[in-house]
Amino acid sequence: MEPRPRSFYVLTAFFVLFILFLYGPTITIGILSFQGEGGGLTFPMRGVSLYWFFDLFEQQAVGDIWGSFRRSLVLGLMVMVTTVVVSVMGGLAFRKKFPGSSILFYLIITSLVIPSILISLGVGLLFSQSGLDVHWSTSGFGSQLTWTLPFGLLIMFAVFNRFDKSYEEAARDLGATPWQTIRHVVLPIIAPSLIGVALFGFTLSYDEFARTLLTAGSYNTLPLEIYGMTTNVTSPVLYALGTLTTLFSLLIIGVFLALALLANRRRARAGSDAGKGV
Repeated sequence: MEPRPRSFYVLTAFFVLFILFLYGPTITIGILSFQGEGGGLTFPMRGVSLYWFFDLFEQQAVGDIWGSFRRSLVLGLMVMVTTVVVSVMGGLAFRKKFPGSSILFYLIITSLVIPSILISLGVGLLFSQSGLDVHWSTSGFGSQLTWTLPFGLLIMFAVFNRFDKSYEEAARDLGATPWQTIRHVVLPIIAPSLIGVALFGFTLSYDEFARTLLTAGSYNTLPLEIYGMTTNVTSPVLYALGTLTTLFSLLIIGVFLALALLANRRRARAGSDAGKGV
């Protein structure tokens, strides 16, 4: 066997260090969350148990953990659905050039480069000066859309740029209406991409902090609640919360990946059935 060059080992070591840097903090928090009842926030660990996970489900002296989790979950679903719908509509609209389309495109992208805290401040001021309540479900919802919609639209632009229009032409030749063409031809083909947009929308909303900081009103979302707990909670219950939220995030990603795989298999099966029919 030919010996590997020295550069191979250097790159391998660099990759290992990168993985440790990327996942090391999460792994550390996961380990410290299993401390015993007398455990602290740092190493060395004082016993191993599930005490802090059970303590997390008891009535907390500070914070509103489960209320903030429900708010983040509901807000994430709201943002996800809106991002998918508007991104598809925007992708369809931008398939044809219209007056001002280039300017509108750059305006959409601009929200990604403006500091998030300024977006949060601006949206909060807009609602308060308009006499509207600053609330996580209104102003918080709007500020998070300024973060998720550009990503969704960019994905849809890429999808429709390589979309084969012959499928739509064939559907119209068979007498399909524009709505039937979108429903029965376009949407099934781009379904895996829609699942990707939904995943982006939910995960970006679920862990968003800066754009929600000044727009959530009196009720915190989960990232805001965790930030508040870092100044009040001095026990591994904070790590237990971090471990559970990480597992929940991985579960959400797994569900979306399973849906994407199912959509791909269904599309492949439909294609093979059509080929047999021919």
